[in-house]
Amino acid sequence: MATTVPRFVRPPLAQGLKYVRLVGQLLARLHGAARVRDRAGNRRLFYEQYATLLLLYFLPPAVTSLRGLQQVTTLAAVQRRWGVRRTALGSLSEAAQVFEAPLLQDVLSELALRAWTRASKGNPALLKGDAAVLRDLVAIDGSLLLALPRMVWAVWKDSQHRAAKMHVAFAALRQVPVGVTLTAGTGSERAELRRLVQPGGFYVFDRGYVDYGLFVDLHALPCSFVARVPDRAAYRVQQAQPVSAAAQAAGVQGDAWIDRLSTDHHQVRWPAPWRVVRVATPRTQADGTPVVLVLVTNRLDLEADLMALAYRYRWTVELFFRWLKCILGCRHLLSQSENGVHLQVYMALIASLLISLWVGRPPSKRTYELLCFYLGGWASPAEVLTHIDRLQLKAPPRKF
Repeated sequence: MATTVPRFVRPPLAQGLKYVRLVGQLLARLHGAARVRDRAGNRRLFYEQYATLLLLYFLPPAVTSLRGLQQVTTLAAVQRRWGVRRTALGSLSEAAQVFEAPLLQDVLSELALRAWTRASKGNPALLKGDAAVLRDLVAIDGSLLLALPRMVWAVWKDSQHRAAKMHVAFAALRQVPVGVTLTAGTGSERAELRRLVQPGGFYVFDRGYVDYGLFVDLHALPCSFVARVPDRAAYRVQQAQPVSAAAQAAGVQGDAWIDRLSTDHHQVRWPAPWRVVRVATPRTQADGTPVVLVLVTNRLDLEADLMALAYRYRWTVELFFRWLKCILGCRHLLSQSENGVHLQVYMALIASLLISLWVGRPPSKRTYELLCFYLGGWASPAEVLTHIDRLQLKAPPRKF
């Protein structure tokens, strides 16, 4: 008996194809890029085709290198379905330097906006309770992509160690990457944070971004933030706040408004008051005492336990890095040029957003594998859509 796709799973298929077509339309706008260099008029590999190949690199796990990607262009099914041509290895290497990576930012922004909007509709946890207060929280952090010693631009430790660093702004509860920049391994995280923040945003970041002058600038932008500072950071208490039972249960040991976050001899002018929340964690130091987080924020309206929860959600960006590098395969660099690495990172985020938009949830390893099976011909559309339908019935992702 022939199997048919149940009616209730047909909308997700149409929705998935809709987003695939959307990416194709957005990339098609880049067809004319780099035509100035094509004086002979014989270019056969265009921007949207190269971007599509990078997208395919992140989907079938069997493709692990530039040579493997070149072999994909020889397959008739790929040529017919994705509109690419047989491409020489040299053309792929050249493309990483010819096609300007910043042109993909508009594509990334469009998909991120759609995923951001859809997340609030698909996750009831964002509409009620504690999560509703923190639903727009964005975690910012950086992660290294190890590079070859001959990649001189990717300065890191010394002449034998090179790395690129991607700096990502990640919507913690919506599970959406909303911004990315790329630098050499020694790139300043604080400088990139200034590029990633937007007025009116709510951000959380770790001790690597401690810069009191930066905090003042963020407050003046204006935007809200929760930042961890060193345990021995100096500050002057203006008014101690009572710690509620809920806050004590969350590990909060102290909550105070402050009028100075520095020693007296510093000349930085502080917008007063700010706030310091001290939170004990299950981790212990060498002497057995609990590790205490010292969190600084310019939000005076939120309960102390929510400040602790906001910092816990910072871990979501670390999980996203793990997904991007270990599962999606972005840690293996296809190009040695800075522009080429930019192209690869942008397309990795686009691939991740495309999967999220299709399934309506943050992509998991199981979902990613099933989509790869489908593209490889091992899984039917009905099986993919049944999996997606089951995901829609599950509870929202747990808090980290």
